[in-house]
Amino acid sequence: MQQHNYFVITGGPGVGKTTLLNELEKRGFTIIPEDARRIIQEQVAINGEGLPWDNKELYAQLMLEESMRSYQEATTSTSSAKAVFFDRGIVDAVCYMMMEDLPVTKKVNKWVKLCSYNRRVFILPPWREIYQTDKERKQTWAEAVRTYEAMKEVYMSYGYDLADIPKGTVTSRADFILEQISAML
Repeated sequence: MQQHNYFVITGGPGVGKTTLLNELEKRGFTIIPEDARRIIQEQVAINGEGLPWDNKELYAQLMLEESMRSYQEATTSTSSAKAVFFDRGIVDAVCYMMMEDLPVTKKVNKWVKLCSYNRRVFILPPWREIYQTDKERKQTWAEAVRTYEAMKEVYMSYGYDLADIPKGTVTSRADFILEQISAML
């Protein structure tokens, strides 16, 4: 079932998604945090194998499962929210699978259809000046650019309409999103 008030904010690593989502939360909107970073932190803490640099298949499975769980929890806890913003969506996990040449099964495609968002997805383009790595984000700049391109392609293949968020201050980026969705709600 498509949730018209569920908006995904996506893009490659290190483009300001979390900062932007924090700004939207300060403005009173409901935010669903990214699952990938939390999975990495949990796997490192337990010395687990579900890491993108260790067992890509297990990591992808964990991302899909957690994305589904986050989506389902949101449907019960945010039913009255005007707009809900997701730091990445289930399609991001599918994009990861495709980039790593992992199979995207009929079951995975069914999950994508069951957990759909507003057709307008906001994507942040690569921004060299703010890009940095850390202990969970280890991708090179070239990988970050490639991820952005792959995200665009995969989201469009699932029928989503992408809106590039212009580079600028976090305030101007949040204003851009809210202007875009005002006519939809």
